[in-house]
Amino acid sequence: MNGLAFANLVLRLRLLALRAGPVTLGAIAVVLLSLGAAAWFLFMLPQLEHERETLTEQARQARRQASAVPAALPAVVPVAAAPLDNLDAFYGALGQRRYAEQQLKTLFGLAAKSGLVLNQGEYKSARDRNARVNTYQVNLPVKGSYAAIWQFSLAALRAIPYASLDDISFRRDNIGDPTVEARLRFTLYLADDGARSAP
Repeated sequence: MNGLAFANLVLRLRLLALRAGPVTLGAIAVVLLSLGAAAWFLFMLPQLEHERETLTEQARQARRQASAVPAALPAVVPVAAAPLDNLDAFYGALGQRRYAEQQLKTLFGLAAKSGLVLNQGEYKSARDRNARVNTYQVNLPVKGSYAAIWQFSLAALRAIPYASLDDISFRRDNIGDPTVEARLRFTLYLADDGARSAP
């Protein structure tokens, strides 16, 4: 097709479009899009059908393999310990009341090792007569980096297994300040001095 014939065809199409109006052009566009979508669907249908059959066959093979797996081993029934053994284990895991001050020194040492500033703490002792357990609550205001405070908290829980971290709160004066003020509340669970317990 030469350049003159192509220009003639373009001119005829433009004139036809101007005579037809926007509604007719919109209808023609919808028809052409529908025909294109139908052609694409007819072209893709065999491929999609083949893919569906492949996936169905893979699912059948997986079901066959799953049914070929031998039955699971019989479940092991846990043997419950006698209640007195559990109670002895509980009291055996507690710290001893006479070592409470030593545990405070451990907390202060871990704070210093973590690079925290620890000015003074608040301590409160209590006793639960029914459970025969003593508690020693320790409130520690510390200053340092966020990471150092968490490092100290985790090290304290590892060093004193009968302690719990009950509360921790953070405060920072400026958003860019690397130093954080935190208040940590630990509770030490302690047995009577005469009871059998962990040191």
